[in-house]
Amino acid sequence: MKKNNLKDRVYNEILEGIYSLEYTPEEIITESSLVEKFGCSKAPVREALIALCQGGILRNIPRCGYQMVLLTSDDVAEILQYRRILESAMLEIGFPNINDEYLDRLTKAAELCSQDADDISSHWVCNRNFHVTLISLANNSFACEQLSNAMMILQRAYIQIHWRHTGRKFRLQDTEFHFQIIESLKNKDLKAALEYLHKDYSDFGGGMMFT
Repeated sequence: MKKNNLKDRVYNEILEGIYSLEYTPEEIITESSLVEKFGCSKAPVREALIALCQGGILRNIPRCGYQMVLLTSDDVAEILQYRRILESAMLEIGFPNINDEYLDRLTKAAELCSQDADDISSHWVCNRNFHVTLISLANNSFACEQLSNAMMILQRAYIQIHWRHTGRKFRLQDTEFHFQIIESLKNKDLKAALEYLHKDYSDFGGGMMFT
């Protein structure tokens, strides 16, 4: 049990290091550096690295170490297509259940997204929470979980974009359609809400180029 807990801790902290840009996309992560960092034996570190490779997050470079798997524009397009289908369907299902309490929760989530933040990872977490809240009225916990998982993958792509633009100031504007979605829902206009939702997908990365 202790061994498994240590492996999970190493796994989660490496993953958090990727999301926070502690580890950059070009960096080689070595087993020995992680053993030194966590002050543990090789076994839990190796198990965590294997699990991250199996999850498509890291790749093994023989006799060298491990490196982040970079997501391509095609990867992003496929996930955004999946999100469009999933979120549109769940929003249509939940639409008859819209109430003031739901709209208040959605508004608070949108406000958090609109706040200026230097932490690119925190900004994306707020964005993910908004979209999960958006479809939550369909009362389908499985759909919410799948959406959250898809957006966690996109978070890595989002970090890649940020990494490529390090040193250049930019404003995070890729959540600007959230309030239009909310206003459309308040007006009971499902068609307009879906149109703004689809525009939201097309603005992935705030208009920054993804290659």
